[in-house]
Amino acid sequence: MDSRLRSVGVLLAGGVGQRIGMDTPKQLIEVAGKPIIEHSLAVFQNAPEIDEIVVLMTPGYTDRVREIVDKGGYDKVSKVVEGGASRTESTWLALGALGTEECNVLLHDAVRPLLEPRIITECVKALETRSAVNVAIPSSDTVLVAAPGPGGEVIGDVLDRSVLRRSQTPQCFRLSVIREAYERALADPGFAGRPATDDCGVVLRYLPDVPIHLVPGSEHNIKVTHPLDLKIAELLFQLAATPSISDLPR
Repeated sequence: MDSRLRSVGVLLAGGVGQRIGMDTPKQLIEVAGKPIIEHSLAVFQNAPEIDEIVVLMTPGYTDRVREIVDKGGYDKVSKVVEGGASRTESTWLALGALGTEECNVLLHDAVRPLLEPRIITECVKALETRSAVNVAIPSSDTVLVAAPGPGGEVIGDVLDRSVLRRSQTPQCFRLSVIREAYERALADPGFAGRPATDDCGVVLRYLPDVPIHLVPGSEHNIKVTHPLDLKIAELLFQLAATPSISDLPR
């Protein structure tokens, strides 16, 4: 008998893409011949570690996602439900859609279409012994803390780059852990006024004794947020499709 926990990929696609300057939700914009969300669906569909996929989609566009799922044969998709007005609200709706049976939950930004299968493998492997996992890469930039000064902002501090990481997704948890963190957050009257920007932030604030293990991410695992990101993603897909010298026939 297979005693391992099932692993569920949750695609968070509830945004409207205001920063990208288009009326269509950015997850439905085509890159490399497919909607962005379909690239993300394909990665989770093809990952042997993933048993099920749940999609949280912008209200009013769930039928469009179901069309993509049916046409593409993404049979791991069990639910396509409407997302919320914020990242934390969408995650909470996703947790409600997952039921109560313990599982591994991999929460992924649907607009990170270049996720590498290696990252999914390492995240699920890490969840065998840990209950919270985040994907991150070292910061290549020096990060400054801005402070108010005469006539504008000044540098208040320069952070130690050697310990800084840039967070990516998926962010991965045992279902019971992320659900408890959100239950505590939503019971806190101060949470709405100071919401977390991601799911690890909720766990860190409300379950501080739960260590969040880091798995190496990738520079290619970009989030499509601005118009320039569309061009970068298109180029990265082209590079991925180009055979290397070692792949050429001799």
